[in-house]
Amino acid sequence: MNRLHPLSAAAYALQYGFLWLSVASILTLLLGGIFDAIESAWVPIAAPVGLVVGAAYGIAYYYRFEYGITPDTFDVASGVLARRSREIPYERIQNVDVRQGVFQRLLGLAVVSIETAGGGSTEAALNFVSESEATRLQHQIRTRTAEVKDRRRGRGRSDASATDERSPATDEASSDAEAERTNAATDLDEPAPDADGPTAEPESTDDTTTSDSEPVSAGRDRVAGPDPRGPRRQHLFALEARELLLYSFTSFRPAAVAALLGLFFLATDLAIELLVSAARPFGGPATLGEGSTASYGILTVVSIVNGVVSAYVLSVVYTFAAYYDFRLGRAGGDFVYERGLLQRYSGSIPVEKVQSVTVTANPLQRLIGYAGLWVETAGYGPESDSGGSQSAVPLAEQGRVHRFTETLTGVESPRFRSPPTTALRRYLARYAIVATLVVAAAFAVAQFTALERWYAAAVVFVAVPPAAFLKYVNLGYYVGEDHLVVRRGFWKRRTTVIPYYRIQTVSTRRSIFQRRLGLASLVVDTASSRSFYWTSPTIYDVDLEDARDVHGTGRKRLQTALRERARADDSGLTIDFT
Repeated sequence: MNRLHPLSAAAYALQYGFLWLSVASILTLLLGGIFDAIESAWVPIAAPVGLVVGAAYGIAYYYRFEYGITPDTFDVASGVLARRSREIPYERIQNVDVRQGVFQRLLGLAVVSIETAGGGSTEAALNFVSESEATRLQHQIRTRTAEVKDRRRGRGRSDASATDERSPATDEASSDAEAERTNAATDLDEPAPDADGPTAEPESTDDTTTSDSEPVSAGRDRVAGPDPRGPRRQHLFALEARELLLYSFTSFRPAAVAALLGLFFLATDLAIELLVSAARPFGGPATLGEGSTASYGILTVVSIVNGVVSAYVLSVVYTFAAYYDFRLGRAGGDFVYERGLLQRYSGSIPVEKVQSVTVTANPLQRLIGYAGLWVETAGYGPESDSGGSQSAVPLAEQGRVHRFTETLTGVESPRFRSPPTTALRRYLARYAIVATLVVAAAFAVAQFTALERWYAAAVVFVAVPPAAFLKYVNLGYYVGEDHLVVRRGFWKRRTTVIPYYRIQTVSTRRSIFQRRLGLASLVVDTASSRSFYWTSPTIYDVDLEDARDVHGTGRKRLQTALRERARADDSGLTIDFT
């Protein structure tokens, strides 16, 4: 068993030291207000005691934390007072995520997180190990995970036929599957200027290159067996500088709004002074507390504009830093990626855990002919802002993204069917109701404020027809032989490709208004985890008979796909996204 990097002892000592210092100080103040025998003057004594006790606990935690690689499991033991030992089977490991913050990169350290399929959080986190140790762990665990899957498939082949050789048809199918994998690996590739061809040399996740004969870096807990560098990595995609800038300027991160609000509350007085100064040249109040109603209206408009611009700038900076030097590759049965300027990420997307793939594009990206590709995985996703959704291609030309999606999933070019025109009338009525509520709200505000011409809010009715039309034309679905494709959304149009064998349930839902119009919506659920922004793919507002047909067809093709996969597993042929 191995221990973490020695600097982890200092990190844990500081972490628990300051935690216990705060707890001791707050507890002393609270007890001082309850018991007369305890005085607030004891805080200068309690705080250092808490710091020392916490630091001692952190150092003890470091010495009690151990990890190791065994032939079948990754083992972690931790705990000072209560001991906890975990044995994580390789077949359950979904991702080995390596993160490096600014200070960690300066010190040559990294955080290794072990994610498991079906887990709601990180199964094990190693804070901190050296960069070389993080790379060794990542590669060895990936290799052993691939070996476990190969052995399982091998047992399936031996159970199906202990003595018979595979038929020529099976061999031909295996060759076809391998050809598809090769095509998927090279279709999206656009070599960097120094690359010699569509497939770059295998890369290691720490930007170092080693030859087959080069010994492994001195790492602890070395286990004989698989190549410690893991499966050979095949380059698929690299986000170029132009694409990175386009992605940064054409996307928006909602987290930027939260960050802006946090900065505002931390420096409220300074922020208000800056806003008043910015609004003064446009007729805003000279000082806060003096001015007319019109001047405060100008201040409100300037504040909103400044807030929007500031949030957008923060979003651009965050996206640029998060996806700087984004690279996607293929190592064995996983897609591997690296990204980040200040905080570096290195992780993997297991192919067999992929539930669906989604092509995304907002109006500005569609205008310039670009789109992104996301994959939805089962279990916990390491990118906390997206749940189980992970970016495979942040942004590229639409043609390249669509070709890669077709090659990756095997889906034919979809011929989308649109909802009936009855749905368009429904959207017109819905948005008209929303516009009416806006006008009513303006009228209510005018009754208690000096707001005049409240009826000017009726201008929102002008937006009702185009809003209803844009929602309608961006809806569509396609029922293919092996895949169901769902398209929806205008501001963030998402086209999701779902293999039938990944479908968990297809449910038909009808609201009161849909029942009156003879419409229904179909919700397609997979085993993927969800986030606030990524909901289940839904076919909205189709005729009830069409909904029943899609429901029945999906159920039949799901059963057919499952039988075909069972036969393929018995014959040794593995069917997946690649």
